[in-house]
Amino acid sequence: MEQQKEMPEQYRQFGISPEVYFFGQKAEEELKERFLLADAMAEKNQLKVIHAMQEARVNTECFQYATGYGYNDYGRDTLEKVYAGVFHTEDALVRPQITCGTHALAIALAANLRPGDELLSVSGKPYDTLEEVIGIRSASGSLAEYGITYRQVDLLPDGSFDLEGIRKAIRPETKLVAIQRSKGYQTRPSLSVAEIGRAIRFIKELRPDLPCMVDNCYGEFVEELEPSDVGADMTVGSLIKNPGGGLAPLGGYIAGKKELIEQCAYRLTSPGLGKEVGASLGVMQSFYQGLFLAPQVVAGALKGAIFASALYEKLGFSVIPGSREERHDIIQAVELGTPEGLKAFCQGIQAAAPVDSYVVPEPWAMPGYDSDVIMAAGAFVQGSSIELSADGPLKAPYAVYFQGGLTWTHAKLGILMSLQKLKDAGIVKELSS
Repeated sequence: MEQQKEMPEQYRQFGISPEVYFFGQKAEEELKERFLLADAMAEKNQLKVIHAMQEARVNTECFQYATGYGYNDYGRDTLEKVYAGVFHTEDALVRPQITCGTHALAIALAANLRPGDELLSVSGKPYDTLEEVIGIRSASGSLAEYGITYRQVDLLPDGSFDLEGIRKAIRPETKLVAIQRSKGYQTRPSLSVAEIGRAIRFIKELRPDLPCMVDNCYGEFVEELEPSDVGADMTVGSLIKNPGGGLAPLGGYIAGKKELIEQCAYRLTSPGLGKEVGASLGVMQSFYQGLFLAPQVVAGALKGAIFASALYEKLGFSVIPGSREERHDIIQAVELGTPEGLKAFCQGIQAAAPVDSYVVPEPWAMPGYDSDVIMAAGAFVQGSSIELSADGPLKAPYAVYFQGGLTWTHAKLGILMSLQKLKDAGIVKELSS
């Protein structure tokens, strides 16, 4: 009880007012059942990860340092067996040489498409950084430059797949279907694993040979199943998001059918070399331990996203998803309506960081985006969005995309700080539920 009484003072040292703190406390009290569900999901996924590690016979030799070509890198090869076990796939490519989620997706696409082929996105516009990979926006080395065409089928107004549109869009030259699970910089709902599974089954009924790739970024361990459990031929993501558990300092993964993963390995390294080369360079223990912690870390991030949704929903902001809706990734979108609101929110998240808390984020022309972007990320790993972070493009509806938090406590602090900054700026005036 004494500790509870002291807590407002502890938050006050961060500049959070009692009004903001108690507003948050009331919202938190109403979320106990949602938080219990997040913990239950973490338990299921934690057991899944441990089982995959045991099945792959992980041992201390896996953490040894490999250099040079990396031939017979036991830790690297065993980790790929673990990922294949977690995602229930035939094979996996998990490498520090994959620099980010966009790079992993670019590898998967370029490895499995050839000149004259068509890439079809059935979840609408892809994430901004993929536009240059595909060639929607001109860029050197894009798929378009190699004669690979692109078309898309937008989601329906309610955020569901347009099955009839997909039926009409698939042509003989369509050689790969892409699905983006998360919303990206859009205000559509993120897609559930069940929805993705239904779409893939529909596509396979039309063309059993047509590979389906799912961009799984921000979605790992949010649900009990992954896209690979419901028919995805390739499931792709970044290790500085969910599956790295905040410990992986870099890297990405592609899990899926053996022949597709083999093509990805040849694209990542070199034809004829593939998975045989690529030294782990001493990061294996972080990769293993990060994956082990990931289900619990994701649960903390989920609680933060739910808390943010509830808090800003009470204040009348449009939030996606709503505080009572099922969640399919860790991203919480809040439409702030003005550039000042977007900046204030991000400045609050930065001010709560353990690293670079004194830095004031400002919008800038970030590579791969078509407008200025503001990003708050005082992280131990640069760009790690499983750590407490928020970002958004400086364009209407001035939505911020909040995600991460290695612990629920840190996520809570960041959200309260964001609200405090909005209140200090006069954007939020009265706190009432």
